[in-house]
Amino acid sequence: MSNNGSVPSGITVGVVANPASGRDIRRLVAGASVFDNAEKGNMVYRLMAGLGSLGVEKILMMPAASGLYDNLEKNIRTHGKGRTLPSLELIEMMIYHNASDTVHAVERMMEHGVSAIAVLGGDGTSRLVARHCGDTPMIPLSTGTNNAFPEMREATVAGLALGLLVTGKLSPEDVVKRRKVLRVSVNYEEARRDCALVDVAVSGERFIGARALWKSGSVSELFVTSAAPDAVGLSSIAGMLDPVSRDDEHGLYLELCPPEEAEWTVNVPLAPGLIVPVGVAEMRRIHPGEEVEIRRGVGSVALDGEREIERNEGDTVSVSLDSEGPNILDVAGAMRVAAKEGLLNQKPKTEAKRPD
Repeated sequence: MSNNGSVPSGITVGVVANPASGRDIRRLVAGASVFDNAEKGNMVYRLMAGLGSLGVEKILMMPAASGLYDNLEKNIRTHGKGRTLPSLELIEMMIYHNASDTVHAVERMMEHGVSAIAVLGGDGTSRLVARHCGDTPMIPLSTGTNNAFPEMREATVAGLALGLLVTGKLSPEDVVKRRKVLRVSVNYEEARRDCALVDVAVSGERFIGARALWKSGSVSELFVTSAAPDAVGLSSIAGMLDPVSRDDEHGLYLELCPPEEAEWTVNVPLAPGLIVPVGVAEMRRIHPGEEVEIRRGVGSVALDGEREIERNEGDTVSVSLDSEGPNILDVAGAMRVAAKEGLLNQKPKTEAKRPD
């Protein structure tokens, strides 16, 4: 159902544009391209154009690196002349140039009561926003490396879809979907709980280091919420054997091993330009609420491709699938409903017959 009435006043959308996404070590060890901050600034402008055309009044944005913000400001000055754009406000906050910047920005957005949050980043940025935004809808747009969760989507169209949602022209029940997550707990301590949107990988590498995980040989266990055979990254291992969609209720657990000891061996793209054989000794489905303890040992746990948790011999690390993850706007679905209901059409002078 949709609401074609007047646009509510005071609508604010949050924007998190991660200046560090698309710049990790996989640019050096594989063939990934660099997604520069100037293009991220262009994307934010195009997002604003879509939102502004539907009456969204304000953007509340995480402070950005100079290249990103300078390009955004230049676009507003030049291309924005004569167009209806939301006002842009940068959150006043200390910048530490690490993941805490995203967390603090989302917390401020939640305090402000934003109607939704647009995320320009990779899987890691989307994970941080999802962990702290509660039920507030989010729209993840890919600007990272091995992105299995955010979509490569034209920002103008994303802005239109998001504008239709936050102005009430589209109902959340029709276009917002709950997504699965993997909950990770270390020693069942509240302070050591985290989540992953796509995959959790158990690695023998002791330290977090450069964070990005691209060596399959170090991974002994793998959990996925969804797995597409056309994805890049660890989840593609599962996707080659038993594809799982985001709408499926279950996830998968895999035990990895050297190819010569494997039940199955698959050639997978672990990073752009990097295809390697990976051995799988065991694979089974996991269901919501099911908790699996990983094997004890020294190493680390990667969340959505980045090592985040260091573990010691005595640590108990458990992983469970939760169907009550973040609320994600379905852009393609939103635009289909908009087309069907004529939400972006100008009212004709005379009633025209719609095609069958």
